[in-house]
Amino acid sequence: MDVQAWTYLIVGLTFALYIGIAIWSRAGSTKEFYVAGAGVPPLANGMATAADWMSAASFISMAGLISFMGYDGSIYLMGWTGGYVLLALLLAPYLRKFGKFTVPDFVGDRYYSNAARTVAVICAIFVSFTYVAGQMRGVGVVFSRFLEVPINIGILIGMGIVFFYAVLGGMKGITYTQVAQYCVLIFAYMVPAIFISMMVAGTPLPQQGFGSMLTEAYGSGFLLDKLDGLHRELGFTAYTDGSKPMIDVFFITFALMVGTAGLPHVIVRFFTVPKVRDARVSAGWALVFIALLYTTAPAVAAFARYNLINTVSNTQYAELPSWFKTWEGTGLIAWVDKNDDGAVQYVNGKAFAGKPAFIDERGAHDQRLISNEPTDNANELYIDRDIMVLANPEIADLPPWVIALVAAGGLAAALSTAAGLLLVISTSVAHDLIKKQINPDLTEKSEVLIARIAVACAVLVAGYFGINPPGFVAQVVAFAFGLAASSFFPVIIMGIFYKKMNKEGAIAGMLTGIGFTAAYIIYFKFINPAANNADNWFLGISPEGIGTVGMLINFAVSFIVAKITPAPPEDIQELVDSLRYPKGAGDAAMH
Repeated sequence: MDVQAWTYLIVGLTFALYIGIAIWSRAGSTKEFYVAGAGVPPLANGMATAADWMSAASFISMAGLISFMGYDGSIYLMGWTGGYVLLALLLAPYLRKFGKFTVPDFVGDRYYSNAARTVAVICAIFVSFTYVAGQMRGVGVVFSRFLEVPINIGILIGMGIVFFYAVLGGMKGITYTQVAQYCVLIFAYMVPAIFISMMVAGTPLPQQGFGSMLTEAYGSGFLLDKLDGLHRELGFTAYTDGSKPMIDVFFITFALMVGTAGLPHVIVRFFTVPKVRDARVSAGWALVFIALLYTTAPAVAAFARYNLINTVSNTQYAELPSWFKTWEGTGLIAWVDKNDDGAVQYVNGKAFAGKPAFIDERGAHDQRLISNEPTDNANELYIDRDIMVLANPEIADLPPWVIALVAAGGLAAALSTAAGLLLVISTSVAHDLIKKQINPDLTEKSEVLIARIAVACAVLVAGYFGINPPGFVAQVVAFAFGLAASSFFPVIIMGIFYKKMNKEGAIAGMLTGIGFTAAYIIYFKFINPAANNADNWFLGISPEGIGTVGMLINFAVSFIVAKITPAPPEDIQELVDSLRYPKGAGDAAMH
């Protein structure tokens, strides 16, 4: 069978599995819809958490970023995995002990204020929609290439699948679907990585192959040394050298770390386990499952980069392999012959002033329409970073079933996270806004119905963002992490560890933190993108790292406002103490 037939078969089987699980595990109560009945075993919750968090950005885009950025791409590895340590140690067990359904629920009750709850709802929706935009773009990229359907139709198919199991099963259906999706995505990621590691470095361990000698068929010397040499020849920064200012590296990494610990769709997973101890255990399992992919990603990135340069650079266009021209049809690779020699010149520099102009519904482009927009350098090749993992098996000439498996894995990664985000949006609206504030007498049946309607509306908005994405997948997701870092992380940390933090401080901190971060990102990315460079950034900090500054502003404003406004009631301060200490611990310490 060819790649398309294998793709239809494997993707069809995985979709049938997801729908079957949703029917089996459909929710019958608000507790099942919001937190899966708080009865998910830690091992299963660890898998579901890993799938929920390892989105299209992790599966599709992270290795692509590392592939192009080299050393600088390590910020994503350090930030996203480091954030899980913070989450396991500082947040998960305490939030589970609090025992509420959502992050806005925690904020509203801890800060004894519906205004604080409303601000948290707005932040949760804002962060979740920013994040889900990246997931729907990932779905469109996969469908466009592998099922050979228009990108917009692919997004609609993905929306339909997510709608079905999110609306029917709620958190219960999503949890067990995500367990299956983790198995699919990790198998899909590891199989081609092992194949290519054997071919390139002669070892089945990609992590070892990353630092090994090349096999005879692929050259000689160490892989990273060869990549450094190739990069220098082509005018790029050496693959193992960093080009970002250290302050920006630190701020981006820290924003990703605290953003991970503040993401509402990840935090809510720790409300689904039976006991407080299980929250910490499931966080540990999640870190193990995440590490399988994250320790493999640098190897996948290096293999893809090496194979791409050797396959494409200085090759006659007419002699390029079929995968190149297939991906050209999606508009995610584009070539313009600037010197009329018929060969692909791939060097440092932009091939086009902008991305290729799409002229039909599949995104195919006419070379004549974009060849009049080249910039003044020798580079003739445009490559979208998001294709590197998906195209990697084809570049390495692996069997068709492996290529199809990667497509299924990419869809599993994108859909699992999209479902978790959509549930956060629906519970924020149905539980935290309508049930807690507008109509407290709402019946459980009516609340679940409103939550399902909210999921349906959220799916439609998510689909719009997928069709009109604001950036490539990992870039959009990095913004979501910055927004989470600047809004939720400080208010949760202070809510747990600082009993004098009051509602006025929390509200002021959230508003200033997310307001500053969003304004900075919107200005440099959408209002004045021409000024988006280190010369114009605040202290040399890029929009991807500004969430750290927003977080510090949030902490400072919250603390100052709390100091000049009334302290929280005694019962709230006692509640905070009870979160951190077992019952009787204070009495035992006195004797």
